[in-house]
Amino acid sequence: MPSTDTDWDATRYHRVAQPHAAWGANVLDRLRLRGDEVVLDAGCGSGKVTAQLLERLPSGRVIGADLSPAMLAEARASLASFGAQVSFVQTDLLDIDRALERERHAPVDAIFSTATFHWLDDHARLFGALHRSVKRRGRLVSQFGGGANLAGLMRAADAVAARAEYLEHLHGKALWRFYYSPEQTRDRLEACGFSDVDAWLEDSPQTFPDAQSLADFARAVVLRNHVNALPTDLQDAFLLEVTYEVARIQGAYVLDYVRLNADATA
Repeated sequence: MPSTDTDWDATRYHRVAQPHAAWGANVLDRLRLRGDEVVLDAGCGSGKVTAQLLERLPSGRVIGADLSPAMLAEARASLASFGAQVSFVQTDLLDIDRALERERHAPVDAIFSTATFHWLDDHARLFGALHRSVKRRGRLVSQFGGGANLAGLMRAADAVAARAEYLEHLHGKALWRFYYSPEQTRDRLEACGFSDVDAWLEDSPQTFPDAQSLADFARAVVLRNHVNALPTDLQDAFLLEVTYEVARIQGAYVLDYVRLNADATA
């Protein structure tokens, strides 16, 4: 997951990212493994899903790649028990092919990724770099935000961000991710040399028990760009105001996640 000017609160992320662990398990079921492969976890984050991948590779290895130093530090700590079975590369995924070659890790047998590609706008370049990183006939299995992902949250946050106390800090900032369609994704993968491409959307709304739970999650995940752009004394108020606006729009403390699945063969 790419870092911005302010790095991730990786410990908080590792604690609250339960939906990501559940999504990861479902996506892993699509990655058919013998158990002895070398697999790239493209955007390993804090290592919560990487642990599930490692459990399916008793004789294999995982290379966890991420741009965030904080995330990689959390992943190293949380995955320490796997020893030499996991290694890490700090890199922008747009340059993953060069990073793997530099570390003598390329090419890998397969690529796995969840909750990462929507942080990158240049998917043509991303998919090209991934294609150069995997062996011929190796599989890419991935899931990320797409389509109308978090449209309700974005309406709520934009409404709050327009209020006078926040506007001067948030106006004109690049705060949201990049959500593409299955058709765009399929075309870009095929243009980069992938075949047997399958891309589809999947609704996955996540409901929270109260405003504080949603605010805690939002601080670490979906609104981290907003929070990082605000002065410390405005952050808590902004998060709570957004959660109340979400409840007003959605009728509950719910995040309207839409996942874009994209699988292909190199």
